[in-house]
Amino acid sequence: MALTGRTALLAALGSLPVGIWEPSWTGILAVNTPLALACACDYALATPVRRLLLARSGDTSVRLGDPADVTLTVTNPTRRRLRAQLRDAWPPSSWSPGTEYEASRHRVDIPAGERRRVTSRLLPTRRGDRRADRVTIRSYGPLGLFTRQGTHHVPWTVRVLPPFHSRKHLPAKLARLRELDGRTSVLTRGEGTEFDSLREYVPGDDTRSIDWRATARQSAVAVRTWRPERDRHILLVLDTGRTSAGRVGDVPRLDASMDAALLLGALASRAGDRVDLLAYDRRIRALVQGRTAREVLPALVEAMAPLEPELVETDARGLTSTALHTAPRRSLIVLLTSLDAAPLEEGLLPVLSRLTQRHPVVVASVADPVVETMATSRGDTDTIYAAASASQAQAERLRTAEQLTRRGVTVVDATPSDLAPALADAYLTLKSTGRL
Repeated sequence: MALTGRTALLAALGSLPVGIWEPSWTGILAVNTPLALACACDYALATPVRRLLLARSGDTSVRLGDPADVTLTVTNPTRRRLRAQLRDAWPPSSWSPGTEYEASRHRVDIPAGERRRVTSRLLPTRRGDRRADRVTIRSYGPLGLFTRQGTHHVPWTVRVLPPFHSRKHLPAKLARLRELDGRTSVLTRGEGTEFDSLREYVPGDDTRSIDWRATARQSAVAVRTWRPERDRHILLVLDTGRTSAGRVGDVPRLDASMDAALLLGALASRAGDRVDLLAYDRRIRALVQGRTAREVLPALVEAMAPLEPELVETDARGLTSTALHTAPRRSLIVLLTSLDAAPLEEGLLPVLSRLTQRHPVVVASVADPVVETMATSRGDTDTIYAAASASQAQAERLRTAEQLTRRGVTVVDATPSDLAPALADAYLTLKSTGRL
């Protein structure tokens, strides 16, 4: 229960003449007693909040940056008209900054025995699951002097999925894949290492592709056609340890790595390869296995949505063992991690040979564009020192990448906006040269 502002105003207006003309307890009681009786009657006539029936419906998932509408149905089973203010509480990250107060509060007017729907439009600012909190209802009496107040727990969860900004690069990468397959009208007739079929020789074909045995069995010259490898296994490994929590621009490194993994997963599944996902730091955070080409992208998005960086050092030995267990046969292992010298030299490099002796390995890392800008800037003394520090950081990063390359690892180091297409290009290059 609660008093309204109207009650306080009436009490102040009634007490003012009493204080001027006859300041006494009798005068105060003469004003406030009728007001107290009116408040009691107003409270008695207000619709009981506990008897209301509430139910939810609406969106259960949404991409980060897109709005989600969640509808709350309020049923008034009593014989009194409900005049109330309703607050639909959600975590702060469910709303656009500065709009929480207006977006979460609704006024409802429901006649006896009827129901109304109110819609809360969420605009989440973070990935993960957003769970509804309590619904608080303040029911007003007919005079607006006193209110009944209560809460209802109406559970609902909206899963905020990764935005997948790099999907804009997918058409171009698929076009490149079709060129490798020889399914487009280009001068090349398909690149790859896997035999596809025989066809009749056409002037301009590479004479090294002539199949002399097939030519001897028929009257026309036959040439072999090739296509990129198919039905290969791709294991995407997301490092969710402390290095993934560092922010590059406005987002953590983990989010940029997820975006690159989604583009590669979508491309590889279209190319006829099998794609699995492993997220690991000191234990398995997410695992996607055995999905079909149509299922793999939704499964990856669902698995990545609740992932958050863990402020612990990644267990490189555990990650390697888990990756080898997840990919028992030859697979392309794509490790999305940091190229910081200390974590790699103390963690991954000592155990890297366990991966490279059985699988081709790609290490993809998010580079900070601010460091590149600092390294090229000149000006006052502070700017020069900052440029020197940035150049030293870039040199250490380059040395680390060279150490990985000498061990047979393909390294992709790019800024958040360039990492996804660069990783996709590296995959297409490996595929066209038969190194998967």
